[in-house]
Formats: sequence, C-alpha cells, structure tokens
Amino acid sequence: MPQQPAPHSVPDAAPGNAAPPDTPQAGSCGADSADAAYVSRETPTREEDDPPLAMEAMRAVQILNPSGEVTMPRPERTRVMCVANQKGGVGKTTTTVNLAVALALHGNRVLVVDLDPQGNASTGLNVPHHTGVPDVYDCLINAVPLEEVAQGVEGIPNLWCVPATIDLAGAEIELVSVVARESRLARAIAAYPGHFDYVFIDCPPSLGLLTVNALVAAQEVLIPIQCEYYALEGLNQLINNINLVRQHLNPSLDVSTILLTMYDRRTRLADAVEQDVRNHFGDKVLQAVIPRNVRVSEAPSYGQSVMTYDPGSRGATSYFEAAQEIAERGIKEPVSRNA
Repeated sequence: MPQQPAPHSVPDAAPGNAAPPDTPQAGSCGADSADAAYVSRETPTREEDDPPLAMEAMRAVQILNPSGEVTMPRPERTRVMCVANQKGGVGKTTTTVNLAVALALHGNRVLVVDLDPQGNASTGLNVPHHTGVPDVYDCLINAVPLEEVAQGVEGIPNLWCVPATIDLAGAEIELVSVVARESRLARAIAAYPGHFDYVFIDCPPSLGLLTVNALVAAQEVLIPIQCEYYALEGLNQLINNINLVRQHLNPSLDVSTILLTMYDRRTRLADAVEQDVRNHFGDKVLQAVIPRNVRVSEAPSYGQSVMTYDPGSRGATSYFEAAQEIAERGIKEPVSRNA
C-alpha cells in the first residue's frame, strides 16, 4: 500500500500573504479604503488557493480512511451485486475491485467473487490464483464450501476474495450436465456462515452459464457502460437476458445501478452517450462518472486497486464517490432478501 502523505509534508496555503500579481488594481493612483475592500473576480477562493499537492493529500486521507471508522452506511441486509455486461473492456473488473476496496476501507464487510476465467479481479486484489489454488470452480463443480476458498485481501481489512483460476474456463461445459446448474453459486453464497454487507460478483464478458449463475445469485445488477457508441449496442440483449432470469429463476433480481465509465470530457460523443443513458435509465444512473485515468489502468500491474495505488487521483476520487452513492442508496431503499 502506498504511503500516505504526512500532514507536515504538505505545504500549507498562505491566504494571508500578498495579493496575486494578476489582481487588478482599482484606480490609477494609491489605494484608498474602498480599493482595499475591493475583491477581484480573479481572486482565488480558499479551496482554489490550496496547492494541488495539498488538495490531493486531503483526498487521499479521506479515501484511505486511516482511522478505520465506519464512514459509509452499512446496509441492514447483505446486498449481492452482480457486475455484468457482455461487452468486454467496459470496466467490469475495475469497477468491482475499486468499489469493493472503497466500501471495505470505510467499514463495510465485503466479499468479491471472481467469476471470470481470466482472473483479473483476483490479480487486482493481489490474491493468488494460479493452477492448484482452491477457487470458485471448486465451489460450482465440486460443491466445496465458499469459506474454504475465500482469501483475505492483504492490507485491506474487511475484504475477502474468492479467486478464479484457468480451470473456470471449462466450467461452462461441465455445468451443462449438473443438477440445478443455474443456482450453484446462489447456494454457495447462501451457505456461507459469516455475514457480509456486500457481495460483488465479477462476471465474464458473455451471457453463458457463469453469468446466469451470477444473475440467479444476485439481488441487484450493476451495469458499467463505457461512454462510447458500441457500448450501447449490446445493452438491449443484456436487459432481455436479465428479464428472462427474473421471470424464470430469480423474481427479485433488479437492475439497480448504472455506472458510466471511461468518460472523456474532451469529446461530444461521451456527453451524448451520457445523456442517452440518463434519459433511458433515469435515477438508476449514478451521478458519479468514472473518467479515463491512467492511474486506474496502472494500478492492476502493481496488484492494487487505484484506491490504494494513488488515492489522490481523479480515478480514485470518482470510484470513492460512486461507492458512497451506492452505500447511501442502499440505506434509502432497504434490501429485503438474504439476511
């Protein structure tokens, strides 16, 4: 985990010093009392006057929450959230990892279930997932209890991960002949003896049996949508599949959250996609939007989330705001299933 900037190492702003050189002067001669009272439009506010390093340090301390206090409200019942989108590269794994870390850092007990054979969520949390490590495949195919597979995430209290190995790639075929194949994951989660505030299920970029298992196990679906046109094309098929699962396998399933990712403020297309999504899904779209940020992309190569890799970055701040919004929504609309 990166070191937090020490408070004394951050240079303080000095609002009481001389006025900035760009401040226009009133009148052509010496300043009188009226001139002294004059404040230019260009005079920076207290926040703007803070050095960028100070602002970044403040954000980092807020996100890392070194005191360990519960600063994000905990739901009354476990919220099982499936992060799904059959399009690849829209930020499913990145969203799963960073939301889970943000909630765990702020007092919630969180479990991440890596259901993608690529194992990227396991990599992002620095959890071993090489061949031979007990993983979610053992839970689905061999009925191994989930608590025997879950691993604690180093450096993040209250966060556990069920890893995925390459063995999971064959689970789609092996599940075909298994009894109650669609509900294997739901039974494993329900049988877990401990209590979690959140269970995040990271789905593969497909609509196969693994994703169906996730949809049956979940109460809520979180859909990350990349702010590009192609991201909207397959959305109808995903919604249709969610409706089919709701009708036949999981009546309580709900698309509760839409998160816009990879937002590039320099393009009109990103703004157009955002408006289309907000017009269609309304309040289900989080106000927080995840921008394109190089720190978010760098973090997994160090086995970290962006929340711990660079907690003062724009990417970390955006995911923190998204996690806070999800936590507050859970209190306003209590979940009624899976105590």
